[in-house]
Amino acid sequence: MEDLKAKIIIIIPAFNEGGTIGDVITSIKSNAPYADIVVINDGSGDDTPQVAEGHGVVVLSHPYNLGIGATMQTGYKYALRSGYNVAVQVDGDGQHPADQIRLIIEPVLKGQADIVVGSRFLGVGQYKPSIARQTGIKLFSRLVSMIIKEKVTDTTSGFRAAGLKCIGFFSDRYPDDYPEVESLVLLHKNGFSIMEVPVRMQERTAGHSSITPTKSLYYMIKVLLAIFVILIKKKNV
Repeated sequence: MEDLKAKIIIIIPAFNEGGTIGDVITSIKSNAPYADIVVINDGSGDDTPQVAEGHGVVVLSHPYNLGIGATMQTGYKYALRSGYNVAVQVDGDGQHPADQIRLIIEPVLKGQADIVVGSRFLGVGQYKPSIARQTGIKLFSRLVSMIIKEKVTDTTSGFRAAGLKCIGFFSDRYPDDYPEVESLVLLHKNGFSIMEVPVRMQERTAGHSSITPTKSLYYMIKVLLAIFVILIKKKNV
């Protein structure tokens, strides 16, 4: 990474990712040696925290499962208090290749956007979601594109890099439950700039996704309602 002034933290939210977290950390250390790593263990019942600690990274553990929103907010609070000016979310299931991290960091370092989202649908890779997930992705992408008046293709992507202003905002407020889509609308309403860049992603290497077909329907309804609430509220509320 050319910008040596940047202090970069990789936030890995993890819930029962003992089978993958070690490889994820090893790959990040190899491909992004310029960044520090913190694993936010969200009340895992397996050996996730022990494996992560064994790889020499900081591990912060919730006493019980709080969900991805609270987990990422813990990561952003840690990043802000520790003086980092770029925070990158990399999931602990192996879906976000570490060699793609530099692609989402660079626009933040250049001041081109407050947050950069890695998109699976901008011409790179062969990611093919299930029909249920694909339906949700298309729905939210069209809705968010209309709201922010800019085309976005992968609103559900958790592969993101946030600059200092965004870190501060998210440390104070971050959506609960399924936060990816909501967070983009929230950022836009509060004047933050958003950019997508093409990245390659892959299927998880172990474990199972928590989003079942039934949860997909709940997810879509919940997020639509949350977006509506964000739009009718005042800024920073």
